[in-house]
Amino acid sequence: MSGYPTILQPVLDAEDVRGLAEFYRQMFGLHYRPGDEVENGEGWLVLLRPDGSRALAFQEVDELPTVTWPDGPVRQQLHLDTTVPSAAELDVQHERALGLGAKLLYDRSDDTEEPLRVYADPAGHPFCIFVA
Repeated sequence: MSGYPTILQPVLDAEDVRGLAEFYRQMFGLHYRPGDEVENGEGWLVLLRPDGSRALAFQEVDELPTVTWPDGPVRQQLHLDTTVPSAAELDVQHERALGLGAKLLYDRSDDTEEPLRVYADPAGHPFCIFVA
């Protein structure tokens, strides 16, 4: 017996798998798993970190309800936490996220203990960038 299962990667549902994967590839400096760089038509893509380990996967779905967090009936069920080392870098990444198509959902960048912003990716999945 080996003890515990290992978490391999979070998988995000998307109606446009390639579009969402491309957003995260550019946002976080990831790259496609070999063979996923070109349209494979299978509705499943994997992004890798620079060291080759798995970071995120994307699964095609026919329909995806739009998250209405922080207000509304459709709550976020999972979100990604990401960090930057400084408030200045938080501002740089804020502009990058918006430029890539993210939507700002919540702004607590003026918090002196833990500045953060919460975004929706182009498919509506929330993710955070905070200073840690």
